Amino acid sequence: MGKITVTECEIKGLKVITPTVFEDQRGFFMETYNYNDFKEAGIPEVFVQDNQSASVKGVLRGLHFQKEFPQDKLVRVIKGEVFDVAVDMRKGSETYGKWFGVLLSEENKKQFFIPKNFAHGFLVLSDYAEFCYKCTDFYHPNDEGGIMYNDPEIGIDWPIEEGMELIMSDKDKKWPGIKELN
Repeated sequence: MGKITVTECEIKGLKVITPTVFEDQRGFFMETYNYNDFKEAGIPEVFVQDNQSASVKGVLRGLHFQKEFPQDKLVRVIKGEVFDVAVDMRKGSETYGKWFGVLLSEENKKQFFIPKNFAHGFLVLSDYAEFCYKCTDFYHPNDEGGIMYNDPEIGIDWPIEEGMELIMSDKDKKWPGIKELN
């Protein structure tokens, strides 16, 4: 192994992955995903779809989850910087409703593994960011659920700078709180 370092988070199942980066005068090289390395590190999931989005500073996407067709996700940033958040939505979990956040950037090259049944979202901190993620199931348009990004029951400490104007989709502005889901 040795190509990735996996850090377990406070919430069971969440993992931060740091790849080995080989740099020289030409630039750098890294493997962003190798099934064998991830399997050896305890992430044996098979990904079936890759997605990419671009956003400007202040964009907050989420918090999203899939209801009937949950997905594991492996997320990373290839341009810019985001604060990425996962909220435990696993019924019966001792950490249900708890959140974990990590800074993902083109500089730190970290990835975040988010298992099924977590809500996910991110806030763009740089002027521009490109966000990539792998999923273990295909997108089902009528299967998306969500919870409000600022639900006081969850209490996410978003790093919203003073004067930062949040840019959100109409859908993301209307999600219920976690109590309303139950």
